[in-house]
Amino acid sequence: MRKRKIKKSVFVYLCIVLIFYIVLMLFFINKNDKKNYNVMISLIGKSEEEIVSFARSNKLRLNIKYEYSESFNGGSYQSIEEGTEINENDALSVTISRYIDKEKLKSDGINELGRIPIMMYHGIINTDNKYVGGNVDVDGYNRTANAFREDLEFYYQNGYRMIRLEDYVNGKIDVEYGKSPIVLTFDDGNANNIKVTGLDDNGNIIIDPDSAVGILEEFKKKYPDFNVTATFFVTGSLFNQGEYNEKILKFLVDNGYDVGNHTKDHNNMDKIDEEKTEYVIGYVYKKLESIIGNKYVNIVALPYGIPYSSSHKNFNHILNANYEGKNYETITTLRVGWEPDVSPFRTNFNKNFIKRCRAYDNNGKEFDIDMVFNNILKNSRYISDGDSNTIVAPSSLKDYINDNNLYLTYARRNQFPTMSDRYSTQLGENLPNPNLKPETADHVELGYKGSLFNMLYIESALYYSSVSDKM
Repeated sequence: MRKRKIKKSVFVYLCIVLIFYIVLMLFFINKNDKKNYNVMISLIGKSEEEIVSFARSNKLRLNIKYEYSESFNGGSYQSIEEGTEINENDALSVTISRYIDKEKLKSDGINELGRIPIMMYHGIINTDNKYVGGNVDVDGYNRTANAFREDLEFYYQNGYRMIRLEDYVNGKIDVEYGKSPIVLTFDDGNANNIKVTGLDDNGNIIIDPDSAVGILEEFKKKYPDFNVTATFFVTGSLFNQGEYNEKILKFLVDNGYDVGNHTKDHNNMDKIDEEKTEYVIGYVYKKLESIIGNKYVNIVALPYGIPYSSSHKNFNHILNANYEGKNYETITTLRVGWEPDVSPFRTNFNKNFIKRCRAYDNNGKEFDIDMVFNNILKNSRYISDGDSNTIVAPSSLKDYINDNNLYLTYARRNQFPTMSDRYSTQLGENLPNPNLKPETADHVELGYKGSLFNMLYIESALYYSSVSDKM
């Protein structure tokens, strides 16, 4: 058999191709190696947005600390020096200075230790006023629909922006610079709070535009920055609209409103014992939970404002009610109103026993709307600095800051399965699950509250949530 001979020119060609291939591979390997690292830049003077963007684009683990300065704004410290090689998942700590213009804060009247009005409404009735101003009844507990519209317009034009009651209680006040927070509440679960006139083709409730929620939804569209919300306190009858009650509750919690507890039968706490107190509180909590799960607020509006004192024999049983083997924790109670309560950041804030203002007219007397807003709040209202992480107040009030430092809170919520959860139909098959367990959610919050300088108060918090038996 003859041996094949490879021509010299072919051999040279193959060697050149091989060398080119090796060089090309080395180039790409080197290029890929370079992609694994970058060089640190200077973040001094950079804005928070620029710092976050840099860390995100280089996949760094960023930790930001804040300090406050009267002369500098932006990044003021970085843990990795400029020019240092950085790699994905490197830890980068940055301090950001936030500029504070004390003179502007003072001239704008910023005071986050000021008072906050929690307005107490009952019925909203589409009728002419029969008594003083917009009052429908002699005591002013019910208000005309037009008067309620005028109230909302007055609040908005005078620089008030709504916040959730639960946020006020927990000191989570997020209002734009120069504006003041206001809270709206409605007692009794009157049908005219959210009057349903029927269902649309999709089975959604149709709301009377002259009911309280109808008017609130109107203002939600009129003034998107009004942050429209309210808390409705119901009895065991809910909103007294049997066939629509469940749909009403679900509409409220799905559209930015809250629902709280007003006892089973609008009970007078002076006329019942401790055991009955636990029953009338626990009954409403359980009923709400059976319909909307854990989406209600653990707040009780006290019927008739009773008890008048937190030392009352029934008061602790309102805060901790045991009903049918389950314990309910009430975070606060609401009194029948007269004057605005204090900022939640003041030392004299009583988180468990909160004052409200009755929304009625009485010629500027006896804590009516005119007296509250044009007299009491004229020079004492809460005015926001626009930053929910800091508390700003005149230095003369520094001794009134409620400096609680570290705190830890824990809450557990349960959502019980409905019949549709236990016997659902999917993909054309019946999938019974009668032993479905309640969904349990555990929430832990670790936070710090403390004062800085003579004018600032800062808060930060870490949250952890765990859900078991998720449906």
